[in-house]
Amino acid sequence: MNVLILGSGQLARMMALAGVPLGIEVRAVDVSNHKVVNPIDKQVLNIHLETAIEAADAISVEFEHIPEALLEQVNRSGKLMPSIEAIATGADRVKEKALLDKLNIANCPYVIVDNVAQLNQAIETLGEKLIIKSSRDGYDGYGQWRLSSKDQLPEIKQALAELDLKKVPLVVEKMLNFEREVSLVGARGKNGQLAMYPLVENLHHQGQLHTCVAPAPAITPALAAQATEIFSALANELDYIGVLAVEFFQMGDTLLVNEIAPRVHNSGHWSMQGADTCQFENHLRAICELPLGSTEVIASSVMLNVIGCDLPSRELLAIPRTHLHGYMKTPRAKRKMGHINITAGNYAELGAKMQKIQKWLPDSYFPTLNSEAERLLQIK
Repeated sequence: MNVLILGSGQLARMMALAGVPLGIEVRAVDVSNHKVVNPIDKQVLNIHLETAIEAADAISVEFEHIPEALLEQVNRSGKLMPSIEAIATGADRVKEKALLDKLNIANCPYVIVDNVAQLNQAIETLGEKLIIKSSRDGYDGYGQWRLSSKDQLPEIKQALAELDLKKVPLVVEKMLNFEREVSLVGARGKNGQLAMYPLVENLHHQGQLHTCVAPAPAITPALAAQATEIFSALANELDYIGVLAVEFFQMGDTLLVNEIAPRVHNSGHWSMQGADTCQFENHLRAICELPLGSTEVIASSVMLNVIGCDLPSRELLAIPRTHLHGYMKTPRAKRKMGHINITAGNYAELGAKMQKIQKWLPDSYFPTLNSEAERLLQIK
């Protein structure tokens, strides 16, 4: 079988690696120049885009912000999964909020703003502690502004002055004092079959995911049931095919949806070692109409993102059940260079291994590592 992925980054790379045992060849499209490449080594292939589209049995995406003309071209083939509507919903916070409201799914209180003057009314409606988000192209903390006091409003208005808010409006959300962020990654097949991984806990630094603990500690059956119900509602409403990620804020016994991502997701990387079938294989299974694989957890796991620096020494592989995944990239600030998966029999063992790994991951790179390790050590 032949699969074409729009986008040629690390997610396409990991899908390609997952496809090899299944006999699925994965090619990728560099969306900046429309060249078809090998997603593992990034070598340009002697294949025109039109030929690659025709040859593909299925076409998917590794991120939602695909140029619209390219997405429309691929959509005409009838092979795009998930659908163009699902991808567009994940790429546009206004559409995403409309979907959540339609399905009566709890999310952060918000208003839509298409003129900076409306920010004054947003404060009146939601209070002066706000998260201001561009409705498109924002990720890893980009395209977001925090308002902690209305005294900051003139400065933020100035920062927003050059943006065309009529074309790309803002979604202004009330800043909530949530307990933690958790997320659920799952897959839906063309026949409606669902396979969901457990809720995981995400820890961020400067707007980027740094640590993911799977399964998330202290998840009650009620919280797990909420997440499952919400995921099922979203996936079925979108007639979704492939892997979908849903991020939540936990507020006591309630989950509020933060955002959805119509693709394989950073918070699912732990599944490469911690689950029976990883998210990348399940995405390929879904879009190629193969039975979905088991999402059973086989070990407690922690995923550590390597961001903005060279990969750490391979000497860390001396720590049992530690796995290094490099993305073959040139380092730059805030760029994801790879990730480390660690598995163990329980959370305390994970914490102990994280402490051992610290000599290869300095505080300047990973300021939250020590505190997170100590927290896991205390979980029985």
